[in-house]
Amino acid sequence: MSEALSSKRRTFLASTIATGAGLTILPSGTLAGLGAGGKLNIALIGAYGRAKAHWGNLKGENVVAICDVNAENLALAAAEFPDAKPYTDWRKCLEQKDIEAVVCCTPDHHHAFVSIWAMNRGLHVYCEKPLGDCVLEARAVRETYLKNKGKLATQHGTQRHMYENFDRVAELVKGGAIGELQDVHAWGNRTHNMTAYRPDAGPAPSTIDWNQWIGPTRMHPYNPEYFTPTRGPGSNCLQWNMFNDFGSWQIGDMGSHVMDLAWNAIDADRPTKIKASGDPFNPDVCPSALQSICEMPANDWRGKIRLVWYQGGPMPKSPFGPIDLSKIGHGVMFKGTKGVIVADFNNRILIPLGKDTDMTYYKSPTPDQVAPPIGDFQQQWINACKTDLKTCCDFDYAGRMVETLMLGLVAHQAGKELEYDAATGLITNDSGDYASFKKEYREGWTLNG
Repeated sequence: MSEALSSKRRTFLASTIATGAGLTILPSGTLAGLGAGGKLNIALIGAYGRAKAHWGNLKGENVVAICDVNAENLALAAAEFPDAKPYTDWRKCLEQKDIEAVVCCTPDHHHAFVSIWAMNRGLHVYCEKPLGDCVLEARAVRETYLKNKGKLATQHGTQRHMYENFDRVAELVKGGAIGELQDVHAWGNRTHNMTAYRPDAGPAPSTIDWNQWIGPTRMHPYNPEYFTPTRGPGSNCLQWNMFNDFGSWQIGDMGSHVMDLAWNAIDADRPTKIKASGDPFNPDVCPSALQSICEMPANDWRGKIRLVWYQGGPMPKSPFGPIDLSKIGHGVMFKGTKGVIVADFNNRILIPLGKDTDMTYYKSPTPDQVAPPIGDFQQQWINACKTDLKTCCDFDYAGRMVETLMLGLVAHQAGKELEYDAATGLITNDSGDYASFKKEYREGWTLNG
């Protein structure tokens, strides 16, 4: 890539990043929230736990339906939204005729289902991460959104994206502060020690619809530990998301947040090659320790790069002895031909490297060229439903990212490097049947419903 082309691209990026990527194209569909008071009619599916983080924003709109498999949680949400119709089955909830938009805060294995069913009914969607629980779920959600692009507003629940550091990091990388980008390393430090699904603890209490909680995946016995929060409402996800039928552990959980910091800076599609290593494959649980290496194709401002995810112990090598990367619990390192950027969600360090790195090649953006603050992340989606349908983490952006993350689990199970055709969604050098690529669903459950 010529320096002239690289410079031209960086100038274009600097100008468009400050204006929100150019022209505003008004949607061809019907905008929501244009009734009395301009309020949006919203269904909150998964009404407590993580949903509590949305209650404040939702009180400015019309919450017309709430859904939860736990009657006690449903009662707590009903106290906040007394005019909302209650449900335990989200499929019935989505048939309510006055709903315009959906906020999905269910366990991970329902995310793709709720999102696709809602979009198929012309509803705007905010879905907590990860968008899908396997490669084909992430692809299906993205494809459904693309069919409805220009009609629906979507947002993936990587709310840390609103931190201004995300755009400052992207501006440094795209602006050439570390030269030509070569490698990107992202990591998280959470671990687990589970080896099998939780044991049968007898029938579920009458307050919990266990069959509906299990939903599309194969049946497992009830155990109350699935519902035990580790540090407040919403944290019980750490009690079930390491199990393959219910989640994807950290590569989908904190991995969605951390990879978002990287993804925002690299303008990536999907990988062409993937390999992974870590704990021995276990059909019941996701690996605690994992390293996934993706080869990402070039685009119009950078060459081909490596994108690496680490969790549960494996870490990239520090670029500079005094910097201990292990003290950054969740972070990203961008390596270029002239230096390195190390960042977490709120902070960044630029480290020029090499005897020829004098920084004269880098021109920092002027104040009018930096991206403006996103503001409230959830509110951005609500506003988009009523105006131009634009959000920073729509299901196109997030779908490509989650598809890439899930491919790391597929490569881990395969135990070899996989070659991937993103256009067709096919692994071209292996025909294995991998659960992280395509899941089997219980009778009566349809992904594209």
